[in-house]
Amino acid sequence: MSTTTLDTAASPAAPQAVAEAPRRVRRRGESSPLVRAVVHGLLVLASLIATAPVAWLIYLSLGPDKDDYLHPGAIAEKMTFSNYAFVLQHTNFFKWFESTMIVALGTTLLGVVFAATTGYAVSRMRFPGYRSLMWVLLLTQAFPIAVLIVPMYEIFSELGLIDTYGAVILVNCSTIVPYCAWLMKGYFDTIPVEIDEAGRVDGLTPFGTFLRLILPLARPGLAVAGFYSFITAFGEVAFASTFLLDDQKYTFAVGLQSFVSEHDAQWNYMAATAVLIAVPVAAFFYLVQKNLVTGLTAGGTKG
Repeated sequence: MSTTTLDTAASPAAPQAVAEAPRRVRRRGESSPLVRAVVHGLLVLASLIATAPVAWLIYLSLGPDKDDYLHPGAIAEKMTFSNYAFVLQHTNFFKWFESTMIVALGTTLLGVVFAATTGYAVSRMRFPGYRSLMWVLLLTQAFPIAVLIVPMYEIFSELGLIDTYGAVILVNCSTIVPYCAWLMKGYFDTIPVEIDEAGRVDGLTPFGTFLRLILPLARPGLAVAGFYSFITAFGEVAFASTFLLDDQKYTFAVGLQSFVSEHDAQWNYMAATAVLIAVPVAAFFYLVQKNLVTGLTAGGTKG
């Protein structure tokens, strides 16, 4: 038998083709590269949109003239920090800072205390009218600030609290506490009631249970309520401009109005002051950010 015949006979027995490599199976929930690229592109675009106003404000604050905002292209050639030097040296910036921190921190402390105790009471205790209480708190948010200023001014005038920090703190709490109470009530509902029962078994009073067991678990909710209270009081204008008469007690939001007159507006100084104002807020956010991003299940128990 010839060699040619053997090769021809052996050909059908040889592998016909190399097996194709198996396709990579996409896992459940895994997106394609195209989808990931689109998502990341949208996130980058959203980040640019969010940071653009801040970057623009910083850019305008470097222009030495009050009308530079009309010709922003010329700012790049004459950038200077003279606006910041003027604000720090020739205005009541540090007085405004002191007043703002007193009002913001006082409002945050008082507002969170009232909101936490109210939210815990409604979440855990069943007393007559507890449902109506929460709806009344919600109803107070329906009234615009302009409607509340006149009666509150009359009340504080009778109490001799006009032109005091206490008046601004109390009036800020009147708008902050209702919202934060709802917020804290919803968070306390996520904490198992068994923790309260365990505290009573150990001999703790209801207040002791709230202070020692519940509050540590509710730290993320407290951080959110505190951050909301601080930001709201920090930037509040209407109440501060109405109840504070002495320019030495102005907050930042009211102090900014001093750069605007009837016929003129010093936008370069306003921009520089706004950038400086953002520093305390950014620092406060940095302190509470760890708790702000904590999940709502942080206070739960593992079953």
